[in-house]
Amino acid sequence: MTLLQRLGLQSRTRRRWLTFAFAMLALSGFAALAGEMREADTARWDTAALHLAQQWRATHPLVEAIMRELSSLGSTAVMTLFTVLAAGYLCAVGRPARAVAVSLAMVSGALAVTALKMGFGRARPDPAFAALVQEGLSFPSGHASMSAVFYLTMGVLLAQRQQGLRVRAYLISIAAFMTGLIGVTRVMLGVHWASDVLAGWAFGAGWAALWFWIASHLRDARRSGGS
Repeated sequence: MTLLQRLGLQSRTRRRWLTFAFAMLALSGFAALAGEMREADTARWDTAALHLAQQWRATHPLVEAIMRELSSLGSTAVMTLFTVLAAGYLCAVGRPARAVAVSLAMVSGALAVTALKMGFGRARPDPAFAALVQEGLSFPSGHASMSAVFYLTMGVLLAQRQQGLRVRAYLISIAAFMTGLIGVTRVMLGVHWASDVLAGWAFGAGWAALWFWIASHLRDARRSGGS
């Protein structure tokens, strides 16, 4: 193995373990929020956020319509469509393994969120606070979780194909912005507590990073086996 190859391997290994560390940090943040929620320590600011959102909708009628439209960008139907399109794109550019990884991250993430909702069993906010009444459980927010998994994953994947630092930063910033925006709409519409959304962001970011770590680990193992 040449010196350049060794340096490249060391760099990939370092990035892989930084990704793993980030995944564990984000998932630990989710666990901490879950503990706070269970102890009702989030109740004060959860309620305050809902009151503030209700006031904003009352004084800015256009806000509700805009929030409804933007919120749909994190719905199950849209996430499914975007995942299929993203997997198709990755296959078209010769990255079938990444297409599989993205698809598995989304499917496993959706199953995990469903299991977490059932495990925590938290009710949604009172419909009196809601501009959009939805059925189901509340913690963590599925929109926040799955939009984090999808948009952050695709943002990083697209950024990896770019050479310029500014372009990479722009793509990742857009992914983070989309993730944040969708989560905010859920509180603004009164269908989630703020802690649901924060937990969803933490879980989604951690889940995306964990799948990046798994994919990079398998890729390096395959390369080592083939060398």
